[in-house]
Amino acid sequence: MSDKLSLENLPDLLTVKEVAEILRVSPLTIKRWGKRGKLPAIRINSRGDRRYKKEAVLWLLGITQKSSTSSDTIQPSNY
Repeated sequence: MSDKLSLENLPDLLTVKEVAEILRVSPLTIKRWGKRGKLPAIRINSRGDRRYKKEAVLWLLGITQKSSTSSDTIQPSNY
């Protein structure tokens, strides 16, 4: 991946490598967080490759999603 990811133009589903780059942790850490439920993974294809929702990654960063109602706002947790 030659292009740097920016928070403004993230795809809806991110790879392990992309999430690790955004959060500045090891790809192995991302996989461990998935197993512990901290960052749930979506399994795709027959190999079981992992993808992560953009909203979940932003939530870990403490970034809330803007919405029309406050009940739809994603709130960060205190990990």
